[in-house]
Amino acid sequence: MKLKGKRASGILHHITSLPSKAGVGGLGVEATEFLDFLVEAGQSLWQILPVGPVDRALGGSPYCGVSAFAGNELLVDLQALVRMGLLPPEDGTPDWTAPDAPVDWDLVFERKGATLDRAWNRFCEGTPSRELREEFDGFRERNGGWLGEYSLFCAIKAAQGGEAWVNWPDSLRKRDPGAMEEAVMALNRERERIEFGQWLFFRQWSKLREEAGRRGITLFGDLPIYVGLDSADAWAWQEGFDLGPDGRPISVAGVPPDYYSETGQRWGNPTYRWEVHRRDGFSWWRSRVSHALSLFDCVRLDHFRGLAAFWSIPAGEETAIRGEWVKAPGEELLERLAEDHPGLPIVAEDLGVITPDVESLKDRFNLPGMRVLQFGFSGDIGSNPHAPHRIVEEVVAYTGTHDNNTVRGWFEEELAPEGRTLLSRYVGHRVRDEGVAADLVRLALSSVAGWAICPMQDVLGLDGRARMNQPSSLKGNWTWRAALPSREVARNLSEQVALFGRKRLLPG
Repeated sequence: MKLKGKRASGILHHITSLPSKAGVGGLGVEATEFLDFLVEAGQSLWQILPVGPVDRALGGSPYCGVSAFAGNELLVDLQALVRMGLLPPEDGTPDWTAPDAPVDWDLVFERKGATLDRAWNRFCEGTPSRELREEFDGFRERNGGWLGEYSLFCAIKAAQGGEAWVNWPDSLRKRDPGAMEEAVMALNRERERIEFGQWLFFRQWSKLREEAGRRGITLFGDLPIYVGLDSADAWAWQEGFDLGPDGRPISVAGVPPDYYSETGQRWGNPTYRWEVHRRDGFSWWRSRVSHALSLFDCVRLDHFRGLAAFWSIPAGEETAIRGEWVKAPGEELLERLAEDHPGLPIVAEDLGVITPDVESLKDRFNLPGMRVLQFGFSGDIGSNPHAPHRIVEEVVAYTGTHDNNTVRGWFEEELAPEGRTLLSRYVGHRVRDEGVAADLVRLALSSVAGWAICPMQDVLGLDGRARMNQPSSLKGNWTWRAALPSREVARNLSEQVALFGRKRLLPG
C-alpha cells in the first residue's frame, strides 16, 4: 500500500470508547455521530482497535481475542433491535451508566448479555418477519466454517462453567468425534443464540461501513498477530499452535525488554507452528486477512516483526527475559496475501526491536511503517527516526498509540527534564503541561508522513488518567470513554488539515 500522494489524517478512537448509557460504546447513533465529527474535523481516517469478542477474565482486552473471526456482540446497538421488533422500547434505551463513564465490563457482560438474551427469545417466539429469519439463516450458511466452530466453542465453554478449554474433559479437549457430535446435538439452541449475536453484530457493522463510505471515511482496523490460548481458533486447530498433548502452550509470545518494560512483555498467547501453516498453504491466515478486509478498508498488522522472527518464551517462564528469536516464514505468507489482495492494504506495526530482515520484508511488499512522536525526543534527536524532521512519507505518524501514555501523561510522568528542555527547543517555545498535546498533534499533522493519526485522548489534551492500556498490567485497561468532542475541537482540527495540506480522501 502506497501512501505517496495520499496525504491524509485521522483519529484513533476505539468503538468501546464512544459515549453511551449502555456502559460501553457501540454501533448505534454514537458511531454515526462520531463519523459526522470526523467529517466536520476534516479527517479521512478512523482507526479502530480489534472488534472481536473479548474475554471478561482478561479485562476486555481486544488483543487476546476469543476468535479471529467473530465480532463482539456487546457492541450491538439495542435501539436497532427495537426497530427490528426484537426488544420493547424500554430495553432499547438503557440508562445503566453515565455516557462517558469508564467501561465496567462485568456490568456490560451481565446487563447487555441479558438484554440480547431477551431479544433472542423474541426471535425464537416468531416475533420477527420471515425476511429476518431468512436473513439470519443465510448469514449462518455463508459463515458456516468459522461460525460453527465459534458457537460450539462458546456453548461448550458455558456448559463447562466457563472453564478454559484446556481444562475440559479429554474427549472435548481433544475433539473426539463422538463427543463433538454429542455436543452439537445437545447444545444446538445455545449455539443458535451465539450465532444470533454474531448476525446482529455483522448486520450492524455492514451499515456502519456503508455510513463511513458515504462520508468518505476510511475504516482502518487492527489485526493482532496472535489469538488467545482460550480461543475457538486454538481449540479448533490445535496442531497449528505450539501446544503440548494436554493443550497447554509449550512456548508463548511476547517481546524482549524494551521501552515499555525492563523485563519484556510476556503476552501468553501461544505461538504458531509455522511449518504446519506452510504445509497448509497458510489457509487460516488467508481466511483471517480476507475476513478483516471485509470489515475494514485497510488494517494495521500488529507486531509485524513477528512475521520475520518472533520472540519465543518457554511457557514456564514468568517474564519475557529468557526468550529467543525464532525465524518465521513471513515472506511466503505475504506472497500469498498479495495474491489475494493486490496492493496489500496493510500498515506494518514496526515498533520495538527492528532488524534489517524486518525492514527488508516490509520494503519488499511496499508496506508503510509507523513512527511515534513520543519516541522522538530522546537520545540523538538528529538521527532519531521518530523525530518529526526524520519522518518519511511512506509511514503513518502518531503522537502515541493505544499502548502509550497520553501525550500529556507522557510529558508529566515519563519524559526526563532534559527531554522536556529538548522538546521546548524543538518547537520554539516553552512547552507546558496543558499545551503539549496540541504541540505534538501539530507536529504530526505538519510532518511529511503520508498519514498522520492522533489518539482522541491527545486531540482532547487529556492526562495519563485517560490512558487506554498499560502493557504488562492486567488491571485498569480498555475502559476509557469520552463524550463526543465539541465543534470547537472539530474546527481547530479542520483548520490544521487545511493548513498542512491533509485534504480529505473522498470516495473513489
